[in-house]
Amino acid sequence: MSKQPDDLDTERALEMASELRITIGKLRRLLREQVHIGNLTWSEVTVLGRLERDGPATVTELARAEGVRSQSMGATVAALVSAGLIVGTPHPRDGRQTILTLTDACRILVAENRAVRDDWLLHAIQAKLTAKEQTQLAQGIALLKRLADD
Repeated sequence: MSKQPDDLDTERALEMASELRITIGKLRRLLREQVHIGNLTWSEVTVLGRLERDGPATVTELARAEGVRSQSMGATVAALVSAGLIVGTPHPRDGRQTILTLTDACRILVAENRAVRDDWLLHAIQAKLTAKEQTQLAQGIALLKRLADD
């Protein structure tokens, strides 16, 4: 099979993958620094965000989505229930399971934190990127979404 003219060689593709991973990590850290989440761990914040985005879920579903063991997710969920951020109700078809949802107070907290991060990112984009670069970023986001989709 012949190499397409726009294919990158493996070495350059590996360098690009490494640069992308490092850059995404830096950006995640900067976004995390924008919100004050109190005593919550980042794992707890991630679970709250997932429940807000994807809706109610069981511990098993959350564990699978986050790539952790059910026991680990159970500990995270217990802390969130104890903090009054999520509530559990019996599963309608399987009484052994509990459906977890955000409390109203938590929904407000999640929305406020997301708005702070979005605002910070908006200002960073406007301050650091030209109009042409913003267009390029929009195109790059579409490519990143393709990489992130399963």
